[in-house]
Amino acid sequence: MTQAEKVSGNIVDVVNSTIYPGTLEISGGRITDIIKDNKTYDTFIIPGLIDAHLHIESTMLIPSEFAKIAVIHGTVATVSDPHEIANILGIEGVDYMIENGKTVPFKFYFGAPSCVPATPLETSGAKLGILETEELLKREDIKYLSEMMNFPGVLNEDPEVMAKIGLAKKYKKRIDGHAPRLSSKDLKKYVQAGITTDHETVEKEEALEKIKFGMKILIREGSAAKNFDTLRSLTEDYPDFCMFCTDDKHPDELVQGHIDELVRRALYAGYDKMKVLQCATVNPVHHYGLEVGLLQKGDYADFVIIDNFETFTILRTYINGQLVAENSESLIPTVKAELPNKFKAKEKKGSDFAVKKGGEKITVIEAIDGQVITNRMQEVPKISDGYVVSDTKRDILKLTVVNRYRDFPPAVAFVKNFGLKKGAIASSVAHDSHNIVAVGVSDKDITKAVNLIIENKGGLAVVYDDIEEILPLPIAGIMSNEDCFTVAEKYSQIDKLAKDLGSLLRAPFMTLSFMALLVIPQLKLSDKGLFDGEKFKFVNLFE
Repeated sequence: MTQAEKVSGNIVDVVNSTIYPGTLEISGGRITDIIKDNKTYDTFIIPGLIDAHLHIESTMLIPSEFAKIAVIHGTVATVSDPHEIANILGIEGVDYMIENGKTVPFKFYFGAPSCVPATPLETSGAKLGILETEELLKREDIKYLSEMMNFPGVLNEDPEVMAKIGLAKKYKKRIDGHAPRLSSKDLKKYVQAGITTDHETVEKEEALEKIKFGMKILIREGSAAKNFDTLRSLTEDYPDFCMFCTDDKHPDELVQGHIDELVRRALYAGYDKMKVLQCATVNPVHHYGLEVGLLQKGDYADFVIIDNFETFTILRTYINGQLVAENSESLIPTVKAELPNKFKAKEKKGSDFAVKKGGEKITVIEAIDGQVITNRMQEVPKISDGYVVSDTKRDILKLTVVNRYRDFPPAVAFVKNFGLKKGAIASSVAHDSHNIVAVGVSDKDITKAVNLIIENKGGLAVVYDDIEEILPLPIAGIMSNEDCFTVAEKYSQIDKLAKDLGSLLRAPFMTLSFMALLVIPQLKLSDKGLFDGEKFKFVNLFE
């Protein structure tokens, strides 16, 4: 990677909403001077793009490999919540992400996970209590308190939740939010607790109410939850209150685009380029206090060269004056990684997943494509020899969550909209505790898929007939140790296999991973049972 000394072009000063021809003079990783001129340039220099909320683990890449792809798309920094690995390995996992991130020229800003576990109603691999949270928040390399998913804890003034919020205030760190469907008095109380952002907003009216109370809206477009088209007009009307994020993004989609894709789509829709770029660059820097340059004299030399604002093609990316990507080629090298993990589940048998009839109707989770929320349904089950089984004709399939930390019996429920006509898929990426989650058309298929995950101590698996395929994830059971482009290719292959089984979901594995996320309404499955996320209590499978 080369260190730039001078870079010329049409300089896009988003801070002051101006564009002018000129040259950046760079030394020691910073912009030492900006020389305006009257020359004609074909390219534009813009500040580096920032993902304002991302779980890097969801890409199934370690930070150093994530950076290799991200810089191709003009991303220079992320505001990263490491609670996925923290739920498995605790502070050791947070340190793993930070240390690996330091091995490459990219700006990772990690937070202190606020909810590990997300709730006490599931089994996780670690717990970050008040003492551990303070240990993290007092560190300079921890920038904020990560998303406060336990919004009922805030509303009910749970002592531990409020203590963590108090610690963030004590150490002058921002507090990220997680407020799906909160409104009125509950929303006001949540915001008044000191929580500043929300990335779970799915409707514009919901966003407007949150903005009214002073929240910043992180407009999300991930692999499962896609809210950009609904919320994008906020960038025009409320540019001071918006940022862009992906939250959870799978590697095949990351290869295709990142925050640059959202900027491009906003520009195509006709929104003001300065307002759009403000959301993608200036706002996260100012909100979180990031050490990321904004093309001002004295700033870090973090910027991107684009061709124009019509096609918005990323030509080159610089971080601290270093050229890290050029013409869709990453210049960041691969770094060898260690393989920490925690996996104690033992092989399962078919009878472990059998469900004896216990009533005339069952409570069914309805998955929604493109969303992490679900609906709750009541259905008459299909019965075979006294047992409830999957019903492919009505697309009501058996769903299971298997404890990966202890050898306990699986929890079993039923889900609609996965669309499988044969086989099963399974994953050890299951938010947030990352137990094993699987869905399939028969107990035999589900057993094979789950055991494939257990045998490899993590991964994404597809089974049907004599086919058994897996994308191994040996790092904490949620990340690969392979090159980013290799992981992306293998993920594309296993995603296609899942769709070949009949699934019409855009991202079957991503949707599956959220079927265990209890803090998102309405109905989910914990390793301890079926859970109502609105009433915050377990419910019976049979009615």
